[in-house]
Amino acid sequence: MSGLIGKKIGMTSIFDDLGRSIPVTAIEVEPCVITQIKTEEKDGYKAVQLAAFSRKPKRVSKALKGHFLKAGIEPKKLVKEFRDYVPEGLDIGDELIMDDVFKAGDLVDVVGITKGTGFTGVVKRHNFKGVGDSTHGQHNRERAPGSIGQSSDPSKVFKGMRMAGRSGNKRTKIKNLSIARTLPESNIILVTGSIPGPKGGFVEIYNNTQDIASS
Repeated sequence: MSGLIGKKIGMTSIFDDLGRSIPVTAIEVEPCVITQIKTEEKDGYKAVQLAAFSRKPKRVSKALKGHFLKAGIEPKKLVKEFRDYVPEGLDIGDELIMDDVFKAGDLVDVVGITKGTGFTGVVKRHNFKGVGDSTHGQHNRERAPGSIGQSSDPSKVFKGMRMAGRSGNKRTKIKNLSIARTLPESNIILVTGSIPGPKGGFVEIYNNTQDIASS
């Protein structure tokens, strides 16, 4: 699936041809450099490995330094692999720009790491209602989880029980968002709706329209 690496800038709104206000998320999409091309003959599957956003050489591991040196490029912050996609006419060290993959009206899937909200209880984490009404003997129990298991049989709490714990900070995919507008001079695309992660968070953007058309 074709795609590029981007960075979430924030949300804003634009107006369509009918004068309606549409909420959009601005994503910066710098030119991505091809660091490796995988083929079915050599690797068992086809894919392209892209790198984006510059990074200081001292902050890159020796293994990645050698990988970038082999590709003949400067160290990058992110390296992502896009399966079942090999760009035609390009080789290792070449750049993929926004116009090569996206245009206004395309459907995209956006993958990112959601905002972490720390350790949270069951009411916020799993939308529990709480235990009973405060007027019927439930002293300070409105946000408690209630019973979590049986007694002597089976004498344990089953795995997967919905309980308090760390919330957010997970890899999440939002599907079928549309590109409302592209700004090639600023390397920015405007995607309808919201995407995972905080401002400044890195995301992977997959183009669904091209894959549907080619299938």
